[in-house]
Amino acid sequence: MRSEPDGRSGMLGVKIMQQGFDAMARRAALLAGVATLALCGAARAAEGPAPAAADGATSLEEVVVTAQKRQTNLQDTPIAISAMDSEALKARHVQSVEDLGDGSIPSLRVAPFFARKSALTIGMRGIGALGDANQPARDQAVGVYVNGVYLGRAQGLGSALYDVERIEVLKGPQGTLFGRNTEGGAVSIITKAPTGVFGMNTTLGYGDYNAYKAETHIDLPEFHDVSVKIDALVSKRDGTITNPTTSDQPDFNSYDKRGVSLEAMWRPSSNFTADYAFDASYDGSTPYYVQLEKKGALALAPLAPVQPDRAKVANVGVPLQLSEGDTWGHRLNLTWKLADNLDLKSISSYRKLKQTQFDNGEVALSVFAPNAPFGRYSIARVWQDQYSEELQLVGKTDRIEYVGGVFYFREKVRDNAQTPNSLQWNATGTAYTTLSLDFNTIPLDRASHVTTTSYGAFGQASWTPPILDDKAHLTVGGRFTHDAKKGDLDVVNGAPPSYVDANKNTITGKIPLDASWSHFDPLVTLAYEVTPDVNVYGRWSTGYKAGGANSRSLTYRAYDPEKVSMFEIGAKTEFWSRRGRLNLAAFTGDVKDAQVDFNVLILNNNRGTLETTNAATGKTKGFEADLALVPIRGLTLSASYAYTDIKLSKAFNPFTNAQATIYPLYTPKNAGSVAVDYEHPALGATFKAHLDANVADAQYTSTTDPTLSDKSFTMNGRLTLADIHLAEGAPALQLSVWSRNLTNESYAFLRNYNAALGTYAIFNEPRTFGVEANVKF
Repeated sequence: MRSEPDGRSGMLGVKIMQQGFDAMARRAALLAGVATLALCGAARAAEGPAPAAADGATSLEEVVVTAQKRQTNLQDTPIAISAMDSEALKARHVQSVEDLGDGSIPSLRVAPFFARKSALTIGMRGIGALGDANQPARDQAVGVYVNGVYLGRAQGLGSALYDVERIEVLKGPQGTLFGRNTEGGAVSIITKAPTGVFGMNTTLGYGDYNAYKAETHIDLPEFHDVSVKIDALVSKRDGTITNPTTSDQPDFNSYDKRGVSLEAMWRPSSNFTADYAFDASYDGSTPYYVQLEKKGALALAPLAPVQPDRAKVANVGVPLQLSEGDTWGHRLNLTWKLADNLDLKSISSYRKLKQTQFDNGEVALSVFAPNAPFGRYSIARVWQDQYSEELQLVGKTDRIEYVGGVFYFREKVRDNAQTPNSLQWNATGTAYTTLSLDFNTIPLDRASHVTTTSYGAFGQASWTPPILDDKAHLTVGGRFTHDAKKGDLDVVNGAPPSYVDANKNTITGKIPLDASWSHFDPLVTLAYEVTPDVNVYGRWSTGYKAGGANSRSLTYRAYDPEKVSMFEIGAKTEFWSRRGRLNLAAFTGDVKDAQVDFNVLILNNNRGTLETTNAATGKTKGFEADLALVPIRGLTLSASYAYTDIKLSKAFNPFTNAQATIYPLYTPKNAGSVAVDYEHPALGATFKAHLDANVADAQYTSTTDPTLSDKSFTMNGRLTLADIHLAEGAPALQLSVWSRNLTNESYAFLRNYNAALGTYAIFNEPRTFGVEANVKF
């Protein structure tokens, strides 16, 4: 198994956001875009190498990944991995992790929080959140990393991606090398590093719904061993569902994303590298529109009828503004080459996040009463800062490759929310008025804060014994982690909470949280090289999701970690003179102490409460396949399939004192994706075409509701004319036209039922399309 230490592993591009950078980001991207296009006739292109199928070769390129904390060939790495490089992301018009929710990687399931689209719930192999992952004391089941640094909150995961080198999706528990909150897997985003060679890459685009994009990446020449890279991005679109107001309120499902970053890499010698980066980003969006498909027991206003099909216009106009997220931070990565085959790495990161949610997307679910207020407006705020430090020792001998290290993580999070009604019906439900709201006087509905501290130590070694012609490889590893959470529930359901202390006294004011847990995650892998083009492996691994507390609960009672152990067998094959590649994996896993939410309405309060318990166990099993073919020069065919069957036990509901059925969230039993890519010289340039189609079965979107979403089908396409030279010696121009949901399919990706309200759903986006111009030099 060939591998080299990864000099880029672990560098964080902390996508830092700071509102003071908003105008700067917009100007930097737009001005650089205009300047770049103006310079087309005067500069030379510095084009990178073309893909293998496009430069005359009829074979697949080698895919390099860093899943083992070092660079390895994906075909030699005994883990089920899907990887998408920058060209694949561009072809599918993937602008954020949220866009991967269309099923382009079938085993990866991405669901945005409908009220705050930049907050994402991510699952794999049936392992995901069984409750609201947005809460301060809760965590996710799939870890997201940017250049090796863990991002601690679901909020902000939908921020814009730019200049990504590749995205690696590691399937199954990754507890040994990646640690906490990776029981389902890990998503690793690797951005492009400074090159030290002058270059500029700029894209300008425009699309329907008044969408526009300006993006630029500038590499400066190396100076005194320092290479610098600057990135800037602006991406904005109006809403896809009209908000019918007379006060110029934004529409539903709009976005406004901006960001700038600066990265400086210092290489004073071949044995030392220091890489520093600063980022600032802004992510604004309006919520999805939740529409009522079927009426429940309660009365509806004549002005707000059911909407069984995907709506183009909301039936009630509401006060609305962008939910806004700002993050900013720093990261520093140091790499020392202690010997030819031994590297010491330090990965340091500090990151802050502030996000404000303005959600009025559920107005269609408002019941009618004469002259009654309605239109619950949720104004929620989250503040987070995190610091992490990881030390790695990566090396190898003749027969052993090893990595070991220590990890420290500290996070502070606080949140609060106000939930006033924003509208009022008239006596007949035929008209309504907008209520005047003063957020300075509206009382808090909920508030909490928590500090999380985590530290761990890990090690993994792969041994090639002197037998079987060095074709067998045994890997063992383990990680010890200790987590602690301390905080308070300050307000719940509009009032200070109360609890009974150890002396049976009722205390009103705050409910404290003070809990800690320790966990050990072992791993064993046996791999064998059947031929130079066929590798097989068996792998047993574990992972966990940290314990916490539910800030929507009246008790704020701590719950324990959720744990997964999984056995996986796989084969990675290449054939037909490496014009074909087929990777297979089958798995079975056990879920213990599943964290499950139960909820109940509080009588005469028009409010609800939730309780989270370690109430269920489960079993997941499945099969995954990835196929790629280059049948003729310039043509690449690819297909992926995932079968997942997860069953959870019944769990005790503390509100009903009875066993309740638990449904796994966002896990279609069958999901698949196919794609066609073609390149051919044409008109003195290069013609490129991409088409992909993604399908998935219906899925549960509530842990306690058996109502299913619709089956999904999405087709995306892109046509490009590249390598256009407008003049002798000029840089290459590239023109593209793209579309997502090309056939304008309509389906509900979330659907729930409530006896009082009825059946309500959120539908996918309609067809979107646009044009782009790109130039490099």
